[in-house]
Amino acid sequence: MQTIDQALEKLSRSRFRSSFHLSTQQKSYIAEKGMDVIASHAKDFVKQRLAPAVIANDGKQTPMKGHPVFIAQHATACCCRGCLKKWYKVPIGTVLTEVQQQKIVGLIMAWIEKEMQEGNE
Repeated sequence: MQTIDQALEKLSRSRFRSSFHLSTQQKSYIAEKGMDVIASHAKDFVKQRLAPAVIANDGKQTPMKGHPVFIAQHATACCCRGCLKKWYKVPIGTVLTEVQQQKIVGLIMAWIEKEMQEGNE
């Protein structure tokens, strides 16, 4: 099982995944709301949009813009069940466990935290 750092390193080598970044507006939104609220949003999005065994619009359920968590989901390949299968070997057609959901949220939040630090160093 890979660590969050290992997953982020692997994702950074993907031209597509590494092309996602938070905008200044999205960073301001995160700073205004706070990381706990953003983590709560991530948890809700994962539970509603990724956790079910069958998702009617799988592959299209995560917008490519808007909420910072959506951007992070694409950057971390946690945007749909197809990407979860390809990148993390998570089977399609099964309900995600609480542990799986927590790991996905942890990865999303780690990516967001990294993005928030960039440019502030």
